[in-house]
Amino acid sequence: MRAFVEVDLKAIAKNIRWVKRGTSAELLAVVKADAYGHGLVPVAKTALKSGATWLGVALLEEALILRANKIKAPIIAWLTPPGEDFVAAIKKDIQLSVPSIKHLKLIEAAGKKAKKRPLVHIEVDTGMSRGGILDEWDEFLKEIVKAKVEVVGFWSHFARADEPGHEFNNKQEKLFNQKLLELMNVGIIPKYVHLANSAATLTNPGVHNQIVRLGISMYGLSPDIKFMGSGEELGLKPAMKVKALLHLVKDVKKGSPVGYSGIESTSRDTKLGIVSMGYSDGIPRPTSNKAGVFVAGKRAPIIGRVSMDQFVVDLGPDSKAKAGDIATVIGGKGYSIDEWASAAGTINYEIVTRIASRVPRIYV
Repeated sequence: MRAFVEVDLKAIAKNIRWVKRGTSAELLAVVKADAYGHGLVPVAKTALKSGATWLGVALLEEALILRANKIKAPIIAWLTPPGEDFVAAIKKDIQLSVPSIKHLKLIEAAGKKAKKRPLVHIEVDTGMSRGGILDEWDEFLKEIVKAKVEVVGFWSHFARADEPGHEFNNKQEKLFNQKLLELMNVGIIPKYVHLANSAATLTNPGVHNQIVRLGISMYGLSPDIKFMGSGEELGLKPAMKVKALLHLVKDVKKGSPVGYSGIESTSRDTKLGIVSMGYSDGIPRPTSNKAGVFVAGKRAPIIGRVSMDQFVVDLGPDSKAKAGDIATVIGGKGYSIDEWASAAGTINYEIVTRIASRVPRIYV
């Protein structure tokens, strides 16, 4: 196996139990995007065994996969554009987010076809200007009271919860509560109200409501290193390691150009290792020597550009590494997910979710 991802399910379980200690709300495990690259079904099952009672996905097909794997827990799917198979969702008791009057009408019509009352969560836009009802709210209130749906939940999403104490969080919370009151004033009283994402769950108990949605923190990572510290500082344990075989080890002279365009050259006589992963596997291309691997007992930084299926590391002249050795690319004693994110000018969310499906997941 040239490259693989190790997923520590015990770490995920530990993170869930740790978060549950700090809230009386039910916990919704966010397993969208193949469980942030960790594996949809194994992670979902682990989460439910560890104390989560809900599952959340973006796409309807993700929810249907969970049902096909005999997972019976409540599932919410919230990114379901017009044209999706709402009938299949309703038949499988998949709860759907309603971000517009059009969605409400389509889901209601699908319920009639399925001969089953749809279970829905009303999504309001409280300032993120992304998903949720905004300008048509007053008209929506008139429609929801006569719609043939069961309103299970009411929800929105924070834009800056990873900046604890920012005034925009209070603004969103206030608008959210105002819209909830208006909904209740027309006779719609949802059983579950949910606003808190990972960041708000960890830092703002006042917005936990009946459900908290645990995403990036379930995987042992911080929502924001700058404002909240690392995952480890938050009491979390990263669940992912990425490893790959050294395809080749070679001795090269000082001044040897490396990789496409020769953007870097060796600064000494040294050994180079060719790692059998590249940007088609999810390794960020613009990382240069700011990231690398751990092999033969020490770190080895990237030199030159990352290629489609491989990249080169400077092992050092005294390295004992040899072709066929396993290099830890991400996590463990090597460069952390956060270090890779910093090197690539991105966030840890992107690093874990971009690891390609052609890289097998192994569960430990």
